[in-house]
Amino acid sequence: MKKILFAILSLFILSHTFAQQKSSDVAVFTSDVVNMGKIPVGTPKSVTFTVKNVGKAPLIIETVTPTCGCTTKEFTQEPIMPGKMGKIVATFNAANVQPFEKQLTVKFAGFKDMRMVTIKGEVVTVDEAKKL
Repeated sequence: MKKILFAILSLFILSHTFAQQKSSDVAVFTSDVVNMGKIPVGTPKSVTFTVKNVGKAPLIIETVTPTCGCTTKEFTQEPIMPGKMGKIVATFNAANVQPFEKQLTVKFAGFKDMRMVTIKGEVVTVDEAKKL
């Protein structure tokens, strides 16, 4: 009898674990990589990531965490209703002339998984930027 109860309990736990919905099932980014192109050193530049709620319940962006202090973020604070769009604005300000690729980790409320969005480009001197 104990073996049968244990087997039933194990099946229940396994089925519940596999039934967990991923954030990618309800949150769709129009693009998860944005190339900012060439930007002048010391000049902040912002890009917007748009996320659509394709689920049936309101979607909440819980946190957005940049990988470095040179990137700041703003994001939709209110729940994103089904069929509606939210946004994440990433602002990059580089102190060094070089190519870059920075990630922001996005966590949606009610989901264990996290998503990554990426900004990339090249930081150039102010004189080089004037030639563009």
